[in-house]
Amino acid sequence: MLDFHTLAEFSRANCVSICAFLVPANLIATSLTIILTFLQRQIWQTVGIASIFAFVMVLHVYTWFAIGVVMAPTYILLCLAISCLLSNLVAVMVRKYQMNSLRLSNNA
Repeated sequence: MLDFHTLAEFSRANCVSICAFLVPANLIATSLTIILTFLQRQIWQTVGIASIFAFVMVLHVYTWFAIGVVMAPTYILLCLAISCLLSNLVAVMVRKYQMNSLRLSNNA
């Protein structure tokens, strides 16, 4: 069974290494999603991976909020994760718009 208290303690104990991985992973995966969107390529895998990284970062930040740590780094990391999630959502909407306009131009 999954023990959330132990998982939260692990997250807080290894904060530097978790953030050292998640910050570049979020930035690279979201940048790749944006690039692939502009190149009109398939983005579904990169959106999924980038969203998982961002969601894990949100959960990591919430473990700090749960014990009452309210500092600038927690808000900065939360804003980064939310902006990555929103960027991926916008990329999905742009890609759907591209696909619909492509279908309409082929039907005409």
